[in-house]
Amino acid sequence: MGNNPSASIISRSFGREAFGADPSNYHAARPAYPEWVFDVLCDRCGLGRGTATFEVGSGTGIATRRLLDLGADPLTAVEPDERLANFLKKTIPDKALTVVTSTFEDAVLDEGNFDLGVSATAFHWLNEDQGLAKAARLLRPGGWWAMVWNIFGDTGRIDPFHEATKGLLAGPSGPSEGVGGRPHFALDVEARMAALQRTKVFDMIQHRQEAWTLTLDAEQTVALYATYSNINIRPDKDAVLAELGRIARTEFGGRVSRNIVTSIYIARSMG
Repeated sequence: MGNNPSASIISRSFGREAFGADPSNYHAARPAYPEWVFDVLCDRCGLGRGTATFEVGSGTGIATRRLLDLGADPLTAVEPDERLANFLKKTIPDKALTVVTSTFEDAVLDEGNFDLGVSATAFHWLNEDQGLAKAARLLRPGGWWAMVWNIFGDTGRIDPFHEATKGLLAGPSGPSEGVGGRPHFALDVEARMAALQRTKVFDMIQHRQEAWTLTLDAEQTVALYATYSNINIRPDKDAVLAELGRIARTEFGGRVSRNIVTSIYIARSMG
């Protein structure tokens, strides 16, 4: 299992097609966002019945479904992977939803027409400044932009499974991983706040994060890791996943706890 790719950072182009091979497993394996995230969107960002919303990088619709439940209508979901876009269309039969199969950069959306824009564990796959500028153009004056991530790992807490497997997983990492001593993209509050401020069109910029724990059995652990871009890019993916399953069963008794941090940034468009 030493045949890791030589590249240290996974390209955005790969990331935009890294998750579509098995949409059903991705959707089942990835955890939902904590309900407090949607409380923020409702209480601070105005999400409710009839909220015109766009979502960047909708994936299999983990956040999309909850946005629809809470009143997003119409909801335009922008997803570059055709397989994931088709999964969205087939599994969410909601007339409020329109799926646009496109990169966000190339998506043709009506500017100044949305009350809310959301990106859930996806915005690190875009050029941040360009993506924020486009998001701002799509919002009405007073509309809100929100970026949220579920981050697997928490440097502030002991993580035995991570310690037992970090050698196995050494290799390329996604653009969300901190480089040069920087924190994870979603936890680099200084950098994310600065990027929002650089647009000069957002105010009321706020950040919130909370830590929690996800408990999995061995099969769930393998299913979750099978959704990671840094594993999908590896030629020895199947062997790595098999070894992760063995470690989960034999060294952790089939019970793995992963530390999660959920991080959200919100900002209001000044128009």
